[in-house]
Amino acid sequence: MTIRAHEKLLLTGAAGGLGQALRGRLKANCSVLRLSDRVAFGAAGAGEEVVLADLADAAAVDAMVQGVQAIVHLGGVSVEGPFGPILQANIVGLYNLYEAARKHGVQRVVFASSNHVTGFYRQSETIDADAPARPDGLYGVSKAFGEDLSRFYFDRYGIETACVRIGSSFPEPKDRRMLATWLSFDDLHRLITACLTTPVLGHSIVFGMSDNAVTWWDNSRARHIGYAPQDSSDIFREAVYARTPAPDLSDPAVQFQGGGFVKAGPFAD
Repeated sequence: MTIRAHEKLLLTGAAGGLGQALRGRLKANCSVLRLSDRVAFGAAGAGEEVVLADLADAAAVDAMVQGVQAIVHLGGVSVEGPFGPILQANIVGLYNLYEAARKHGVQRVVFASSNHVTGFYRQSETIDADAPARPDGLYGVSKAFGEDLSRFYFDRYGIETACVRIGSSFPEPKDRRMLATWLSFDDLHRLITACLTTPVLGHSIVFGMSDNAVTWWDNSRARHIGYAPQDSSDIFREAVYARTPAPDLSDPAVQFQGGGFVKAGPFAD
């Protein structure tokens, strides 16, 4: 049973794919779910509030955060691309979010980091949360910055953060790489619930993955969070192999954990 740990919970990036998947699920975690994005995405339902805010707008972010007890932060640019938009949404925007959290006394944040923080490790390696960052692009760099920024706000101001390095969260794995990185929507919700309810979160890095047989990530450093995935990509393995060609082992997208991100760009702003 999901624990309702907060009176009012903020979900940013509510119009995105994961935001839509979590909108109904997170209502079980709070009395009021405040939903935010930069673009209109419909009216508030029962037990919801809708606030439109651009993360690069400090005043709008301050108003968005006021009155909530915890934040699930999915907002921002979620793919590799030109640096300008990534800078505004993922770097300036995250600073604005943590400043607002500090000012309004928010003590817990679940930050959607990414596996692309460590995308230049090889698929033949298994890493844990202590492995140094090796971002595979500007997007990964922005998420590495976010992990460092959240650590600063924990060390200086005591704001607890779970940096969830999300793998590939879709209804089912799309390709062979996702057999290792897949995170079901239900397991994503289980992971966020664990981050919101564990008695002592501190500053923690946790890999967002289901219980997949093949994995590149060791989550033992996050055992204190209490995340227990219940889904697995393994049931999709036969179908994925049947519809996809054998990998080209000379392809950097096959060699490195970041997949196609390691080859994307450079981009012009």
